[in-house]
Amino acid sequence: MDKQGKNINRRDFLKIVGIASAATALQSCAPDKGKNNASAQEALAPVPVGKMTYRNFSADPKESVSILGYGCMRWPTIPNPDGEGDLIDQDEVNRLVDYAIEHGVNYFDTSPVYVQGWSEKATGIALKRHPRESFKIATKLSNFANYTRENSIQMYRQSFIDLQVDTIDYYLLHSIGNGGIETFRARYIDNGMIDFLLQEREAGRIRHLGFSFHGTQAVFDEVLAMHERIHWDFVQIQLNYQDWTHATGNNVNAEYLYAELEKRQIPAVIMEPLLGGRLSNLPDHIVARLKQRRPTQSVASWAFRFAGSPQWVLTVLSGMTYMEHLQDNIRTYSPLEPLTDDERQFLFDTADLIAGYPTIPCNDCKYCMPCPYGIDIPAILLHYNKCVNEGNIPQDSQDEDYRRARRAFLIGYDRSVPRLRQADHCIGCRQCVEHCPQSINIPHELHRIDRFVERLKQGESFEASARHERRRMRKRGRE
Repeated sequence: MDKQGKNINRRDFLKIVGIASAATALQSCAPDKGKNNASAQEALAPVPVGKMTYRNFSADPKESVSILGYGCMRWPTIPNPDGEGDLIDQDEVNRLVDYAIEHGVNYFDTSPVYVQGWSEKATGIALKRHPRESFKIATKLSNFANYTRENSIQMYRQSFIDLQVDTIDYYLLHSIGNGGIETFRARYIDNGMIDFLLQEREAGRIRHLGFSFHGTQAVFDEVLAMHERIHWDFVQIQLNYQDWTHATGNNVNAEYLYAELEKRQIPAVIMEPLLGGRLSNLPDHIVARLKQRRPTQSVASWAFRFAGSPQWVLTVLSGMTYMEHLQDNIRTYSPLEPLTDDERQFLFDTADLIAGYPTIPCNDCKYCMPCPYGIDIPAILLHYNKCVNEGNIPQDSQDEDYRRARRAFLIGYDRSVPRLRQADHCIGCRQCVEHCPQSINIPHELHRIDRFVERLKQGESFEASARHERRRMRKRGRE
């Protein structure tokens, strides 16, 4: 392999089978660059160099971390020449990493399970081309399927190999809360992995030890209570202005999570500042509301300013697949302009308005994938949300806009999701449900969307479909 990482064996090394349609769906559901991200004037504005905001909770200046962290869950892909799925576009990953480091980003967050298991290798190739002191790497013990001690230690050691490093700056127990406290104990306590990782931190191979959290308050409280014995160096939580008080499913309001960390002076790493893109792909009237206050700033910048403003936030992760997203976030954080009290209240009021819209809380994390029946779950849910936000949910067949909205929904559905991967193929096995950090009842939503699609094909409106659903649910309640 040469220093640029170009001469890799793509077939044996970076081949990703089965994510081609997911990449297509992500692209089709990406925010409208003209409407929700940067305006034409912004796109031409220079991207600041040397003005990135940093946070440091130690006396060592080498511990400074850029407030913008690079989430490596959504690296760009390209079609595989043999037609079997997609490949990670290593050249584009290199370009994005180079640009990020040049503009002050020094925190890169990955996992052994991201991008169908290839994120660590791609990230390692890109970062190896830079001095080790120029970046901090975060990865995770993602032992979801097999949490024996042997498998967990093997996964831990493989991360060093794939990332091509001797030390891991930030190491996380991945997605605490999924499965309850019993699962946490099985993954990390009963197999001795906590003690093993504490020894690794003592030896210097791990520099900071923490955990990422999705789940119930009871699990969060119990794991956080271990702080006296373990001394958590940081904790990764989902935080955005929507989840501050409007968290859905089993997730805990971000206000509570952050307050508990602040109370213990534990730095917070922030994930999902945009709720998987939903806070940049908003209904038109919400976009207008945000643009009225800051017409030259992107819609996404509001969410990133909110996430970065709290004092004990170390870094805010963003999965930046495209250069324009990276550039926009660099503008927002070079330097960060913290929210005023008035702006915070404005965003809380905006969150109340957003909560009234019937979108599905999918963050496109792809933890539900792959589906054993080939269904592209994230693409289906994201297409539905996109149409809700853009007003392409046909309401009343008597409305003059009905035909346009009906056509937009159905054509967009076929373009976003291949026929053999659509919701009608869901058999309700529920294998996906246990993996969803947002606690979405995925089969229920897929069946609901499928029934809506079928009625839409027959010419029925959203209102008629909703009446059918209400009757169906009442009937089920009587059975």
